[in-house]
Amino acid sequence: MEAKKLDKVFNRVMPHLSLNSRKEVEALCSGARLPKGSLLFRPGSPNHSEYLLLDGIVRTFLLSAEGEDITLSFFEAPAVLPPHVTRTKQGKSLLYAEALSDCVALEMQASAFEALMIENLELRNFGNTVLRQELQQKVNKEIRMASWSARDRLLQFRQDFTMLENRVPHAMIASYLGITTVSLSRLRKGS
Repeated sequence: MEAKKLDKVFNRVMPHLSLNSRKEVEALCSGARLPKGSLLFRPGSPNHSEYLLLDGIVRTFLLSAEGEDITLSFFEAPAVLPPHVTRTKQGKSLLYAEALSDCVALEMQASAFEALMIENLELRNFGNTVLRQELQQKVNKEIRMASWSARDRLLQFRQDFTMLENRVPHAMIASYLGITTVSLSRLRKGS
């Protein structure tokens, strides 16, 4: 297993997580290489896993009633993908997750991780930290979408994802920002 890359995921969330707790999580994980364009999960499909992204870029998205692709979020390794509890209902996925580059991810059964959190207070705190970060990111995005200008949203996107603008299709970024690709092109030319 790629322990150094896994350590980067832990350090991003909770740098002081003990070696023992890290090893307990690592023991639950199995690795997967995901080629660009592959889906980790999709709406309506059974999903009972947690995911740790070691390499690559993943996005979560939905399709509108008109079939338009709506990007919800981006994840650049090292990262924890949205927790099982926030992206599933009755064991089925509520959204898509797509590899935007070749990726390496670790997968573990959500129930096994939950059982581990019950036994290990440090891992419970880790899980709660991941949930808090996920909630904070969603609330911040809601506030930006409701009250910020498109230009300000783009500037914040650039701060949050420093190199992503040059690595993923601009249509996905425009969707994430809630604007058209034409508007994004104009904003990029003006900044």
